Amino acid sequence: MRKILITVSMVCSCLLFAFSASAQQAARVEYLKTPRPMALPFSDAARVGNILYLSGEIGVDYNTMKVVSGGIKAETKQTLDNIKATLEKYGSSMDNVFKCTVMIADMKEWPLMNEVYVTYFKKDRLPARSAIGANGLALGAKVEIECLATVDK
Repeated sequence: MRKILITVSMVCSCLLFAFSASAQQAARVEYLKTPRPMALPFSDAARVGNILYLSGEIGVDYNTMKVVSGGIKAETKQTLDNIKATLEKYGSSMDNVFKCTVMIADMKEWPLMNEVYVTYFKKDRLPARSAIGANGLALGAKVEIECLATVDK
């Protein structure tokens, strides 16, 4: 009986160690940052397991660090181009985006933003989405979008 208890105890200890090591590995956070002409106080994304958590993006041209001109449609296009570039840089794609949060300065411009937004996703793979009316986005932007996506690698 004592041998059985010792054996069960050893098996339980091994399983506990294995699960603990696995949990620690799964909880590892990798902070991903691209050097920019102007230092920004946040990472482009954080990766936990196979999930990328992207910082909010605005329609900024990273060469000039200025929001693109042309209104909400031009800003939305630049925003989503920035998101696409970040996703691809870190091993993902627009096809892997499963959740977005859109912050928009003027809700009256929602239909115009949406016209551009839907062109970046397959019709049968539109991400879950939340919307927030915002008063004052970074650099005077009209729209900011943050996304969550899976990573294939």
